[in-house]
Amino acid sequence: MSCGGGPVPLNLNENETNYSASNYRTPDGAPTDIVIFTITSQEKETAKKALPNRELQVLLIRRKAWPFEGQWALPGGFTRETETVEECAIRELKEEAGVEQVHMEFLKVYSKPGRDPRGWMINHAFCALVNERYLRDRRASDDAEDVQLFSLSEALEMELAFDHHDIIRDAYRRIQQQMVTEPIAKEFLPEEFTIGELYQIIQTVVPAFEEKNFIRKVTSTQSRKGLIEEVRHADGSLKQSNQYSQRAAQLYRFTGFVPELSIYS
Repeated sequence: MSCGGGPVPLNLNENETNYSASNYRTPDGAPTDIVIFTITSQEKETAKKALPNRELQVLLIRRKAWPFEGQWALPGGFTRETETVEECAIRELKEEAGVEQVHMEFLKVYSKPGRDPRGWMINHAFCALVNERYLRDRRASDDAEDVQLFSLSEALEMELAFDHHDIIRDAYRRIQQQMVTEPIAKEFLPEEFTIGELYQIIQTVVPAFEEKNFIRKVTSTQSRKGLIEEVRHADGSLKQSNQYSQRAAQLYRFTGFVPELSIYS
């Protein structure tokens, strides 16, 4: 067995009465970082109604203290002894971005030696998908100089702290895969939306996505049937919207059903 700076011999006589943690090199901290993705929308200045311009963005904070003072980084912090890394991520998400009860999941552990000048830090990264309306009143926490949203491409061109470039890239790959295999688009949409809005959200995250028969496949293909449903008024009539089109378009909503798709079928 190998721990810390060198091998530690296995003590076959070790038990609950003579065990001591001081015999083993342990990490200097277990921080968590959260990649917070949102999709912003900006109305087009055109004579005709059209879908807004949408862009995938990531939230970054400007660090106030060493290390990497003044540099942009992902929001996060150290896990306390009284909490799990998941609880730490939830707490940091609320403290750093002012949001809670949003879609967040574990991404990956980052443990490359030397990734943090403060010592041996094993970082647990999470990915959160947040609707833009929840980030409008965001504010920097006490340990940050500023908090801002940046386009994904802009963020990856910046000189970020730690190994946060790697974490953002991994998180982006994760949500690109999920966007076409899971109903995560609902995190960026209003409760009621048109098929055009859904298609645009998917393409915002996966620019290469193209499906000419999208409407038919998402509404009637047997393996996906029940994923979304038409919205109706109280009297049973179909509910439509012309917010982004000259002609009224049918509104849909996610049902909560998750199709069990297989790469072999």
